Amino acid sequence: MNISSQYHSKLCSAEQAVKAVKSGDWVDYGHFAMAPTYLDLFLAGRAPELHDVKVRCLNFPGLAAVAVVDPHREHFIYNSWHFSAGDRILHDLKLSNYIPFLYHQCPALYERYHEPDVFMTKVAPIDRNGYFNFSASNSVHYAIARKAKKVIVEVNDQAPVCLGGCNESIHISDVDYIVETDHQPLMQIPVPGSSDTDRQIAETIVEMIEDGSCIQLGIGAMPNAVGMMIAQSDLKDLGGHTEMLVDAYMEMYLSGRMNGKRKSIDKEKMTYTFALGTKKLYDFMHLNPALASCSVDYTNSLNMIAQNDKVVSINNAIEIDLYGQVCSESAGTRHISGTGGQLDFINASFYSRGGKGIICLTSLKDKTKSRIVPTLAPGSIVTVPRTMVNYVVTEYGAVNLAGKSTWERAESLISIAHPSVRDELIRQAGAMNIWVKTSKIS
Repeated sequence: MNISSQYHSKLCSAEQAVKAVKSGDWVDYGHFAMAPTYLDLFLAGRAPELHDVKVRCLNFPGLAAVAVVDPHREHFIYNSWHFSAGDRILHDLKLSNYIPFLYHQCPALYERYHEPDVFMTKVAPIDRNGYFNFSASNSVHYAIARKAKKVIVEVNDQAPVCLGGCNESIHISDVDYIVETDHQPLMQIPVPGSSDTDRQIAETIVEMIEDGSCIQLGIGAMPNAVGMMIAQSDLKDLGGHTEMLVDAYMEMYLSGRMNGKRKSIDKEKMTYTFALGTKKLYDFMHLNPALASCSVDYTNSLNMIAQNDKVVSINNAIEIDLYGQVCSESAGTRHISGTGGQLDFINASFYSRGGKGIICLTSLKDKTKSRIVPTLAPGSIVTVPRTMVNYVVTEYGAVNLAGKSTWERAESLISIAHPSVRDELIRQAGAMNIWVKTSKIS
């Protein structure tokens, strides 16, 4: 059967496609911008006839209808590998649960432990060779599709075709149902605004970056501010190897700062596993050979990352305690986001020759509460253990905690805390027996 015949034999309505889901099934959704926002509505419409359907997603755009439609969780149990703003709202309503994991391990988790019944994801239109491109989210899609009993794709002509890399597409022969959607634009994330404090921290970080460095940016205003500042700098021959591609990478490339010429692997390409940004970014990605879309077991692999010299990993945090434990995903017991790839890249940057793992945060939250604390708030999740923390940067400077004793860590962190809280932090450090009288804080 030729590709056209296969296409038409598998083409069906959304109502027909979601009938593949049965009570008791595990259903996996595509990740980030490629979440099946169209099919989600139709699956939610089947709530009265379904029971105990477990749904897994990763950073769903907005509020997942399968969770909203079922406030008592009798029909759907919604879970997320990494919370979006919508997932966070659902969690506050007791309608979502977080799945702890290391992002680079996720394909292996499916290979070893998960047996998804149905996988549904948004894809770009079929090409002449019979492939649907996973577009702006490669992530774990290939691994899920390999294990799923049924695969449903919702075709969206707004999705860019993103060149690989590896595992960036699925062939029509591996698809069970094809749904042509309403073709709404992909989820867009405006370039986040940055404060004067963000820019001050970004300036410190940019000064730490050398020509030929390979850059990873985490999510948030501050890492984005670093990327935008790099685009306006005099740095040369930078490379990109990241999990998340944002508008700042496009700007670094277009400014000539990032050309990948000194990378050891994927030379002259920006390697990534998913993208979130503006339409301008998605247009830039379409059929662009300067980019390489790869599955996350490649992008976030320690062995892959560390092959590049001078890897600089730049990630945000919610708070850090005087022992050096970093919390980037919860505020006490309230879950905010997830581990994501922060630990992957902080760890791998240490093994890169000349690499630097950087945790950045403003000294105060809401202008009153210190983000550098004696101990993490009860229930807070340790995203990066103290044994792996390297550089920490606030608007008051940068310190290196690697190989430092507990009193040296306390002294270093207090030196970059807000001046209004330093005396109290010193008092607390003394009570915790991690302070020495010879310590000096200016």
